[in-house]
Amino acid sequence: MVKHIILWQLKDELSAAEKRERAHAIKEGLEGLQGQVPGLLAIHVQIDGRLETSNADIMLDSTLDSFESLKGYAVHPAHVAVANGLVRPYTAVRMCLDYEVQ
Repeated sequence: MVKHIILWQLKDELSAAEKRERAHAIKEGLEGLQGQVPGLLAIHVQIDGRLETSNADIMLDSTLDSFESLKGYAVHPAHVAVANGLVRPYTAVRMCLDYEVQ
């Protein structure tokens, strides 16, 4: 199995209300990929409960059955639509950590 973890910071020019709205839209869009992308075993987007020590606004925590499935996820049309329509236009910083689970 492979874990695919992403952290995003939303753009500074967004108001607090816009950030909340965008975060909820991103969560809904990404979690909606469950069952659409082959090999995607679990997907969760964390947007609530952040402590003041956090410097990221959104976390994606997903599990795929293999590295090949992760590569397929990256180019899957449903994922690309969410990434291009809901995520990239509103995020300024993206960090990724992919690792194998034994």
